[in-house]
Amino acid sequence: MRALLTMGLVAGLAVATAMAQGPNPNAAPAVPTVVKVGDMAPDFTLPGTDGKTHKLSDYRGKQAVVVAWFPKAFTQGCTIECKSLAENGDKIQKYQVAYFMASTDPLAENIKFAKATSVTLQGRGGESTVVDKKEADFPMLSDEDQSVAKKYGVLGTRGVANRWTFYIDKTGKVAAIDTVVRPATSAEDMITKLEELKVAKKS
Repeated sequence: MRALLTMGLVAGLAVATAMAQGPNPNAAPAVPTVVKVGDMAPDFTLPGTDGKTHKLSDYRGKQAVVVAWFPKAFTQGCTIECKSLAENGDKIQKYQVAYFMASTDPLAENIKFAKATSVTLQGRGGESTVVDKKEADFPMLSDEDQSVAKKYGVLGTRGVANRWTFYIDKTGKVAAIDTVVRPATSAEDMITKLEELKVAKKS
C-alpha cells in the first residue's frame, strides 16, 4: 500500500512539474493534427474573466483574434506567460486584434488568476518563489467542459490544454499556430507574429 502511495505521489509531482515548465527546447515542435493553418477556426462561445461571453464568430470581418491556450492557472509557466502579456498589453493593443488566454480551468479559478498581482510558486525542493505580476488587462476564457479544447486539438492526456497559441485572421481562418510558446517572452513573440502576419495597427 505504501509503495502504491509513493508511486502515486511521484506521478503527481511529475505531472505538476511538467505543467509548470515550458516546452522542452530539445524536443521537436508538435504538429497540430485537428486544426491546421488555413482551416476555418472552430467557433466557440466561452465565458471570460471580464464578465462577458466571447463568441469567435463575432470578431469575423472585424479584427484578428489570438487564443493562447495554457495548461493550468497558478502554475509556473502559466503565471510567467500571464505576467508577460499583462505587462505588455499596451504594445499588443496597438494592433487590431482581440487576444485571450484560455484553459480548461473553472471560470472562478481563472478570475482569481487574472486578478492576482502576486503568485507564490512551489519549487521542486519545497522552496517557494513569489512572482509579482499585473492584473490581466485581457480576458481569460474558461472551457470547463473541455469541448473547445477538443475541437482545437489542444487537450492533453492529463485533461489540460497544451500551451499552444492560435492566430486567427479577420476572415476566421487559422493564420498561424505556435506550439513552442516561451512563457517569459510570450508578449514579444506575439507582437513579432502579428507583424509577420501583417495584422493592421489601430489608427
